[in-house]
Amino acid sequence: MAFRCATCSDIHEALPHIAFDRPHYAWGVPEAERAARVLLTPDHCVIDGQDFFIRGVLELPLVDAAGSLGYGVWVSQKRENYERYCAEPDSDAIGPFFGWLSSELRGYPASTLNLETMAHFQGPKLRPKIVVRPGDHPLALEQVRGITEARAWEIVHGYWPPQ
Repeated sequence: MAFRCATCSDIHEALPHIAFDRPHYAWGVPEAERAARVLLTPDHCVIDGQDFFIRGVLELPLVDAAGSLGYGVWVSQKRENYERYCAEPDSDAIGPFFGWLSSELRGYPASTLNLETMAHFQGPKLRPKIVVRPGDHPLALEQVRGITEARAWEIVHGYWPPQ
């Protein structure tokens, strides 16, 4: 399946990754109030000056093909960790930092919101790697065990066409 990349506008033949443009909780701010209450960049979000989020990449390895299915997700951060990351965005010497998953991923029988995660900082020009805390949630199991390419396409088709 070919698709046009929303980031670079090129046509790609490979498995697309899924990205969320803001934390789930930013949608809860009334649209008329968002400009005043939500500070949003492609990598950072602050709501009401008290809720802090960073964007990272959560990957599900493929067990029967090369690569992985990636999600561009948001995780909450306590103020101190958020400020440290903002001060050192290209450092791999900070963290890992705890955060709550703040993106609702489709295709799971239970909500993915507020799963415990760790953000691992990877250095220059790389978003943090997000790892779900091991547990019995299907997302946590798939991140550890991997998924088939067929399962990855099933997930992607749950987002396609974009809604």
